[in-house]
Amino acid sequence: MSDLMQTFCTQCGEESAGLHADCAMQAVLSPPRYCGDCGRRMKVQVTPLHWVAVCSVHGEITG
Repeated sequence: MSDLMQTFCTQCGEESAGLHADCAMQAVLSPPRYCGDCGRRMKVQVTPLHWVAVCSVHGEITG
């Protein structure tokens, strides 16, 4: 999933057409909570070394 092609905000799940300044600040420190392609809430697991977010439709993202 490319950041340039995202339709939905990965922090709040709303359409990414508007300004999301607060969400952009959150995205620096936290993993995505919503899928950027479909806006669904993702299952997120955070460990001290990495995080894994899973969308039921689009699969897994790691960081």
